[in-house]
Amino acid sequence: MNATPQPATPGDDEVPAEHEVPDELSLAAGFPPASRERWRELVTGVLRKAGREELPDPVEDALRRTVATGVSVAPLYTAEDAGDLPTAVGVPGLPPFVRGSRAGSGGGTTAGDVPAGWDVRQRHAHPDVAVTREAIAADLENGVTSLWLVLGEGAVPVDALGDVLSDVYLDLAPVSVSGGLPAAEALLSLVGDRTDLAPGGSLGLDPLGVHAASGEEQDLAGLADLVRRTPAGWRTVVVDATVYADAGATAVEELGCALAAGVAYLRALTDGGLSVDEACAALEFRWSASADQFTTIAGLRAARRLWDRVGEVSGASADARAVRQHAVTSSVMTTRRDPWVNMLRTTVACFAAGVGGADVVTVQPFDAALGLPDAFSRRIARNTQSLLVEEASLARVLDPAGGSWYVESLTESLAQAAWAWFTEIERAGGLAAALSSGLVRDRLASAWDERSRRLAKRSEAITGVSEFPHLAEKLPERQPAADLHPTGGLPRVRAAQEYEQLRDRADAAPTRPRVYLATIGPVARHTARATFAGNLFQAGGLETPAGDGASGLAGAGTTVACICGTDGDYAESAAALAAELRAAGATHVWLAGRPSLGVDGVDGYVYAGCDALDVLRTVHDQVGLDRAEGDDQQVEVRA
Repeated sequence: MNATPQPATPGDDEVPAEHEVPDELSLAAGFPPASRERWRELVTGVLRKAGREELPDPVEDALRRTVATGVSVAPLYTAEDAGDLPTAVGVPGLPPFVRGSRAGSGGGTTAGDVPAGWDVRQRHAHPDVAVTREAIAADLENGVTSLWLVLGEGAVPVDALGDVLSDVYLDLAPVSVSGGLPAAEALLSLVGDRTDLAPGGSLGLDPLGVHAASGEEQDLAGLADLVRRTPAGWRTVVVDATVYADAGATAVEELGCALAAGVAYLRALTDGGLSVDEACAALEFRWSASADQFTTIAGLRAARRLWDRVGEVSGASADARAVRQHAVTSSVMTTRRDPWVNMLRTTVACFAAGVGGADVVTVQPFDAALGLPDAFSRRIARNTQSLLVEEASLARVLDPAGGSWYVESLTESLAQAAWAWFTEIERAGGLAAALSSGLVRDRLASAWDERSRRLAKRSEAITGVSEFPHLAEKLPERQPAADLHPTGGLPRVRAAQEYEQLRDRADAAPTRPRVYLATIGPVARHTARATFAGNLFQAGGLETPAGDGASGLAGAGTTVACICGTDGDYAESAAALAAELRAAGATHVWLAGRPSLGVDGVDGYVYAGCDALDVLRTVHDQVGLDRAEGDDQQVEVRA
């Protein structure tokens, strides 16, 4: 992306003399000067002590972490890292809108069609009209400012829209719908020629999103006519990027696909006789907000810059290029197991969406992966937003992350990588052609494969699932929710899905399968590795009774054991213990440590960075659990 930066005003970076801090009052006065080189020396020393013999140059590359396709973050950012960044990040409310689409303070004011802070939007899809009407009333009376209704089979009946909204003041609460043309027509019929509708509503049409999810090409020809019928202040089209995020996209693919969709809609709408400004005003973008807070913050900022660039080359006015953003907490990060942790995930995601400048935020209830949410989970979802806006005062400052060397660098990296992916889609003939050819599917599959490897090795942990699982948990019971998403196109994935399949299989066994932890030496020496091994095996639903050596195997109710101790203890007695375990009835013996230990009699090793899913599938086979249908992945046992 080659947006032309604006020249900085001379002296902008200089600190006025009256604001300089005298040396004697500086908090750093008593410390030696810090430098990047000195920091590198210290980091190198720590990594050497941790056993890292071969280190890259510069050493910080050893600590880099991938956050999206082609984008990684460093462990340290200084002013040097911001030296090559564009200076034209602007100010809130002005191009390129990196710092936000709105000007002025969010604290207690109203800017355009967005309430103070952001629009708190709650999603409703319960097929029982009475239940939905009651839930809507509870939401609007307790902090929700707009509604998102999913209409269609298995959700809110299309012909019941009037009943569902019968008690809603449409001049106060904007309404958005999902469900395609039938839902849009039902909403248009309901509002008729009213001119007093609250701004911010949406017809929710996204033909390209339907194409992506179903694999069936859609016609965009009639969109311009629908725009002309849309009430003033409402949007006709939603560029729903969550379709791509739910299929495994990183922020880069999500941004690029959404940008390509937006451009396709601009073409269709202007071909239908609308001006570029009118076409831009008809669009709203919906993004996935994850618990990776800085990537979410930077992604929203990058999205505004990218769309501003598209609008600029399309001839749109500056005001029309200010994109409306709807952030929804990620479905990919939501877990069925230990669902209470989802409250923490959605809080972080909501925080990031607010800091990132989203105009509208939807927090999914913590039990969304279990079925239809109940009144309690809906209350927690809306109160999460109320707390952040009202108690944490998150809306008082626009773009609080602006100026951070880390956030500005990440924003730029995401924008550049997403622009490269967007232009690749355009070269392929546009988004519809890229979807039909498989280009998008293949790119998203590659991104998900990369993330799946991190999930399998637990370098990307899932609290309550791959780390710190709770085997005795009692899951809340929920009414099953219909699958409202089209099938046949892009898949839908969740980060926890493979671990949860293993948990389900273990839970279905007549008795819970076990792995016996055979400890060596005193508690102080074996606790670290016994805890590690227990945590790993429990992630697959395996109970882990422990005992001193082979003495407890007979009463453990299993023939699979794992030796836990220190490297020194292994050198002295691990091989002998493996033999004792086999003599006591063990058919398979694991060891908590790296394969380089090479202990005789051990079948496999568990250690930080091992493929936990491979290990767990192997142990499931060893304890006699049947593979789930379709679970034909190959496993590797390290010997």
